[in-house]
Amino acid sequence: MRLPDYEIYALRYATLQQRTRRENFIAQDPHDDPMPMDYFVWLIRDGERNILVDTGFNARQAQERGRTMLRCPIESLALLGLAPEDIQDVVLTHLHYDHAGNIDLLPNARFHVQDDELDYACGRHMCHGLFRHAYDVEDVVSLVRRVYADRVQFHQGREELAPGIELIKIGGHTKGLQSLRVHTARGWVVLASDASHFYENMERPSPFPIVFHVGDMVAGYATLRAAAASPQHIIPGHDPLVRARYPFHGDPAHDIVALHRPPHEAL
Repeated sequence: MRLPDYEIYALRYATLQQRTRRENFIAQDPHDDPMPMDYFVWLIRDGERNILVDTGFNARQAQERGRTMLRCPIESLALLGLAPEDIQDVVLTHLHYDHAGNIDLLPNARFHVQDDELDYACGRHMCHGLFRHAYDVEDVVSLVRRVYADRVQFHQGREELAPGIELIKIGGHTKGLQSLRVHTARGWVVLASDASHFYENMERPSPFPIVFHVGDMVAGYATLRAAAASPQHIIPGHDPLVRARYPFHGDPAHDIVALHRPPHEAL
């Protein structure tokens, strides 16, 4: 059976410009050079399915955490001709505040999450500020309400979501972080999400400092490489270079790039 060729779009909705290199690597980096962080959600579609990957944060969270919010990520779907009601499935790569907010804005969606992620977000580790500081309790409660409304599908490990779309549990950054493997016209693209915040986290390798299990995070880099058609097919979760390397879809001011198209240059 021939697999669908999906389109994949990265939608930037926020940024953090006041950040330095030493903040982005667990191994000491002595440099104070600027190394900003961007915030994305991703849309996967093929004419039949509209799958949103992560849901971003809202204006309250941006203000509380000192992030520059550029636009509501859910409202940005209109730039791709979609209304929130058109989203049938949402893959939550993990439940950190910048990936799992706004789910109340998606009235028809079914949410996909790894067993270990909700277990982690509701379990004993959240008794410690070290682990819970990147979560927003309102997001977690909102997802639990949808569990009780039969709108959450749990996954364990590596599973097929649809023909040509695989969920891959990585862990590391959180207990249940998952990445996605998506078939496109240019081959298998891997949406790493926060399995690697920046290209350089994988390349050095040196993980991002917010991490549940360092060993799983480093081992995850090999898993990502094995799942992708090439290193040029791996998309990190927060790297501004994504917007520099991939072609814009429509007006560049909308901050949407097409990941199913080849990058401008080799990574």
